Amino acid sequence: MLDQLSDIVEAAGAAIEIPGQILLTPIVRNWRVHWGATEEEATKRLPGDDFVPEPKWSYTHAIDIKASAEKIWPWIAQIGQGRGGFYSYEMLENAIGCDIHNADKILPEYQNLKIGDTITLHPKNQPLQVAKLVPNKLLVLCGHNEDGSIVESTWGFYLIDNPNGGTRLIVRGRYQYGDNFLSNVLLGPGLLEPVNFVMSRKMMDGIKNLAEKQPDATMTKIQIIR
Repeated sequence: MLDQLSDIVEAAGAAIEIPGQILLTPIVRNWRVHWGATEEEATKRLPGDDFVPEPKWSYTHAIDIKASAEKIWPWIAQIGQGRGGFYSYEMLENAIGCDIHNADKILPEYQNLKIGDTITLHPKNQPLQVAKLVPNKLLVLCGHNEDGSIVESTWGFYLIDNPNGGTRLIVRGRYQYGDNFLSNVLLGPGLLEPVNFVMSRKMMDGIKNLAEKQPDATMTKIQIIR
């Protein structure tokens, strides 16, 4: 009961923060798109950037996790709607019909991720496709246009050893889309970026908490396809 109440309070707080982020975009945008990231991390070329070489907007977020990459990877490998969820504000996601159920344990049936697999964000939306994958190191998902001919977005997860111990989780998104009014409104930085920031920050905190709370988490053997 207390956990459910806490989830409601957190979701309500996020729902209030999103409009504030939208209104404050001119002031907070630079901080928002580089949340947690060093200048070097924010500007460094990462695998998968070439899929959207000249994005209209992008972000790079980062967080320290007191766990090895091997302990963090299983939570990333099972991410997705109908899989392990996104470890974010489940109530807000489900309010728009995402049907998300965040896992609190490693799910072996979703660990054999491979290039070409699809990850769904919303049951009615076109899924993302696994474009790059190196277990314990990186996962890059690509979103295509309706006919699948053009990559319009990337969502990358990168695990990098932290010199101070533990691991740096870097999450990067890059977006390119048409010039029509609707695309600019729905996919542009004015709306999608603030929403994405609030949800992404919670997701990264969720992965951090799960990985740090279960230091003995194990994973099944993952097939590497390059």
